[in-house]
Amino acid sequence: MSVISVGQAVLLGVVEGLTEFLPVSSTGHLKITEGLLDIPVDDKSVVGFTAVIQVGAIAAVLVYFFSDIKRLVTAWFRGLAHPEQRQNRDYTFTWWVIYATIPVVLVGVAAKPLIDGPLASLWVVAGSLVVGSGFMWFADRYGQHKRGEDDITRTDALVVGASQILALLFPGFSRSGATISTSLIRDLDRVAATRLSFFLSIPALTGAGLYELKDAVGGGVSVLPVVVGTVVSFIVAYASIAWLLKFVARHTFDAFVCYRIVVAVALAGMLAAGVLEA
Repeated sequence: MSVISVGQAVLLGVVEGLTEFLPVSSTGHLKITEGLLDIPVDDKSVVGFTAVIQVGAIAAVLVYFFSDIKRLVTAWFRGLAHPEQRQNRDYTFTWWVIYATIPVVLVGVAAKPLIDGPLASLWVVAGSLVVGSGFMWFADRYGQHKRGEDDITRTDALVVGASQILALLFPGFSRSGATISTSLIRDLDRVAATRLSFFLSIPALTGAGLYELKDAVGGGVSVLPVVVGTVVSFIVAYASIAWLLKFVARHTFDAFVCYRIVVAVALAGMLAAGVLEA
C-alpha cells in the first residue's frame, strides 16, 4: 500500500506548484503539509516523492520560458560547434547557469546525510522562514534595483547560483527567496532577479528530481501518486509563474515577508503544542 494516496498527492502537488517559485519555501510547506497529513516525512520514498514532483514545476518553467530556453540552448550548441559564435551573450549566459549549479550539486551530495537528517527538522524550517524573511526584507529595501536582465554578469550568476545552498541546507529559507534576495543585493531589479531565479532553478531542481526518482517509485510510494502529484504541480506552477512575474513588476516583496513570519509563528506554535512532531 502506498504511503501517499492519490488524494494526498493532489494536495501536495498543489502546495508544490504554488510555493516552488514564490519566495516562501516549497520544502518547508511540503514538510508542514506532510506532517499534518501524518505522512512519514523521514521515509526515503516520501523524500523522493517530494523531489520528483518538483520536476512538474520545472516543466512549467520550460513551457513558460520555451522561447527563451530554445534561444539559449540553440546559441549554446552553435557556440560549441563554431568558435566564432562564442561571443554571443546567450552562449555565455548558458555556461554561467551551468557553472552556477555546480556548488549546490557538490554540497547536496556531500551534505545529504545532514540534509535528510538533523536539518530536516521542522524547527529548522521555522527558524529558516524567519531568517530568510529578514534577508529578503533587507535585500528588497537596500538593493538599488537599477540593473536589468541584460546587465547580468558572470559574477552575478555564480553568486546567485551559490546562494541556492542556503535553501538546500536550511529548509524554509527558500531557494527562490535566496536567489531573488541575492540578486537584489547585487542591484538587479525585481523582474530580472525573478527571471534569473527561474533559469537557475532548471538544472538544480531537475537534477534533484531525477536523482531521487529511484527512491520515489522504488519504495513505499506507488507510481500513480507520483504521476498525479507531478502533473498537478505542473499545472499550478505554470499559473503561479505567470502571476509572480506580473506581481514583482509592480510590488515589493513585503507581502511574502509577512506571510513567511506568520507561517513560522504558526509552525512553532504547532510544534510547541505537540500538534506536529519536529
